[in-house]
Order: sequence, then structure tokens, then C-alpha cells
Amino acid sequence: MKLKFCGAAGVVTGSSHLLTLDSGYTILLDCGLYQGKDDELSEFNRKWLFNPADIDCVVVSHAHIDHTGRLPKLVKDGFAGEIICTHATRDLAALMLMDSAKIQEREAEYLNKKKGRYEHGIYQPLYTTEDILPTINAMVGIGYEHWHYINEEVSIFFRDSGHILGSASVVLRIKRADGTTCDFGFTGDIGRADRPILRDPQPMMPCDYLISESTYGDKLHVTKPDESARFLDIIQRTCIDKGGKLIIPAFSVGRTQEIVHVLDTFETYGKLPHIDVYVDSPLAVNATKVFQSHPECFDSDTLEYMLFDPNPFGFNRLKYIRLVKQSKRINRRRKACIVISSSGMANAGRVKHHIFNNIEKESTTVLIVGYCAPGTLGHVLRSGCETVKIFGEEKQVNATIETMTSFSAHADQQEIVDFMGLQDKDRLKNLFLVHGEPDRQAVLKERLHQEGFEQVNIPHLGQEVVL
Repeated sequence: MKLKFCGAAGVVTGSSHLLTLDSGYTILLDCGLYQGKDDELSEFNRKWLFNPADIDCVVVSHAHIDHTGRLPKLVKDGFAGEIICTHATRDLAALMLMDSAKIQEREAEYLNKKKGRYEHGIYQPLYTTEDILPTINAMVGIGYEHWHYINEEVSIFFRDSGHILGSASVVLRIKRADGTTCDFGFTGDIGRADRPILRDPQPMMPCDYLISESTYGDKLHVTKPDESARFLDIIQRTCIDKGGKLIIPAFSVGRTQEIVHVLDTFETYGKLPHIDVYVDSPLAVNATKVFQSHPECFDSDTLEYMLFDPNPFGFNRLKYIRLVKQSKRINRRRKACIVISSSGMANAGRVKHHIFNNIEKESTTVLIVGYCAPGTLGHVLRSGCETVKIFGEEKQVNATIETMTSFSAHADQQEIVDFMGLQDKDRLKNLFLVHGEPDRQAVLKERLHQEGFEQVNIPHLGQEVVL
């Protein structure tokens, strides 16, 4: 077998790994969009390290755009097989890919107005809304904890990874040319134990080969009690003491629902101050409805909470915003409030407008609650800059910038090690670290060596290895 790393090698986004079996059958693990500003990867999303028409099957670990965002382009460019994922991932991907297509179309329209910037003055989107339906039609949803036969040579097993709704680790059981079998594993993105809403990550069964994410391979997150106390303190200082706005850039799927649920529990138990809360993202509004339709993914605490609060994503002073005019109205209001808006890296979407209109106010707090790729507005803000350019205008950063990595849906170093607790270190022939920055991967590699994992590799983009 051969394994080629076609994305998320030395970076956190653009997940894509190509496995070619002894028979020549090809399986693509994820097909994600690169999100960032690295000049070396500026053309990543437009180019393939393989021929899409040659791919027999795609397996998707979860619905985040950095894992699914190039699927429509893959189909458009010739892929004609099945895209296998969980049922919830299929439902979320239908929303997220349509949203991504609309963003592509708007971006192309904007750039094409800048004559001369591109050859012939024409900028083509990666894909359009017309490409989404064929992609969703190719997606096949399967459940957790049972084997699904792809063909006579390979079968697949999904287990809940606790990262977002529908996220899964992947094990492929493969019959080799010599008659033996091997188990090939892909962690996808690993979630965290004792988080709101979702079940805890379930450790993977022992594998012969394993690809693992390494996003926070050098970090230890804050514990849940500290997270709640600090979150309440930030709300108090911003909205009550200063009468300002708390702006939270948050991914529309997963992070937004988690924050809303935490605020819902604060309200239920009388801890939330009397202020309005806005979720300003049409995608987040639609995604929340998908969450509500998949309680089979919820943990026991959430299901028990729903016995006395049937809607864990709503309370009287929470308002879901769809229309642009409603979003603009939030920026004009002077009362204290909380605004949760995408994108999570603040590099696009409505949250960028909220930051633009409020970043120079000392009463404002911008709370970063997740990973921000280098070059994005979120990354620039959390670096401690005094000024920032937004929409071409230089702005003074008078607002308070706070960061809470405890909200992260990615496992930290210890949680990654725990997730690998069932692996047989004598059986595991190779462990590949992807979806992480090189310095963090190096720290995790050393920790895994200390834990007894001998063959730990950090592949580079385009690298191909024989298994």
C-alpha cells in the first residue's frame, strides 16, 4: 500500500490523505479547504496532487470546511464515487458546503470588479452553488460502531471522536495481496472529554498504521470549572462594568452551539446578567437546527438537562439573526450585549464587520475561543497588535482582546495521548502526525516517544510512503 499526504501536512487546515491499496483501489481521507494566508499554499485549493477521476472512494471524518471544503471541486473535476460519512456529517455538510459556495461566488464577483488584478480580469470560484447538489447526492451516511463494507477488499468502522456533531475516527480493515489483513486508522480531529453537548471521544481500536491530528500537541487546556468562572468574569467586566459589547468570533458549527449552550445553562441557573445575546450567522442558525435533530449524538448530561429545558440552545434574551439589516442594527445599538458570529478566525463573515465597528472602543472585548491560522484577523488580534487593518482601513486596537483555548474542540497533548490508550505499541508500525504546526508536532512527537510509541513520523506535503 501507499500513503500520500495531500494536505494538512505541517499546517492545521486542508486535511487530505490518499491511500492506495495493493490492488490499486484508492481511498481519499478527507478533502478539506486550506484556510490561511501562507503564500506557499496560495494555490493549494486550486491544484490536486492526484487526478480526481482516479479516486474510487472518499471517507470524511467530519463536516468542518477544512475537512470537506474541496469536495464540490473534487466532484466537479471528475470524481464519481461514494463519499462515506456519518448521518449527522452529511446533514451538516449540506449546509456548510452551500455556504462555502456562496462565499466563493461573492468573492469572485468582488475580485472581478478589480480589473487587471487577474489575468483576463476573470477570477473563477472553486465551485458554485450548482456544484453542491451532486456532491451531497454522492454522500452516504452510516452509523457508529458497526462495520460497513466498501467492497470485498475493505470495510470501514466509525467511532465517535467527540469533536463536533457527527465527527468520527476511522478504521479501515484491508485485505492485502498476500492474504493478510491490516487495520489502518485515521483519528480525524479528536475532541475533548467532559465537554458540553457531545459524548466524550471514544478511543480507537488498535491499528497497524495510524494518522493522528496534532493541533494542540504542545498545549494543556484549562479545565472546565476554570472556563466557566473566567467566561462569567469576562461577561461581567465587559457588559456590566463597562457597558460594552462582548464579540465572540466562533465557527458556525460546533463552537457556536457550545457557547450558546453554556450561556443557556448560565441563564437557567441564574448566573447570566440581564443582557441580550445575539447569534449573528445564518449558517449557525441552520446548523443549530441540525444539532436539535440529532440528539443521538448528545452526551448523558445534555439529555438529562433537556428533561427540564427541552431547548438547550435557546432562552428568552437569545436572538438568532438571519438578515443583514438586523446584523447592522446590532452595530448601531449602544446597549451592552454579547455577539456570537462567524467566522471563527475572524477573517471573513459578519463578525469582521462587528470587529471593524467596535475595535476602537475601550468598552469592547473580543474573545477568541479557538484556533486562528497565521495571517487571519483572529491571529493578528491575539498576537497583541496595537493597530490592525480591516477592510483596508487602519484601526486602533483599543478593545480588550481575550483568549480562551479551553473552549477548543481539539484535544490537547494529554488528551491525544489518552485517545491512543488502546493502541498496541508493538503492533503499531507507523504513527503519522498531521493537522498541526511543525513546532507543536515536534513536542508531541517527543511526548509520544516517552509514552513508548517508537515510529512517529511528521510527513511533509506531497510525501508518499510505502506501507
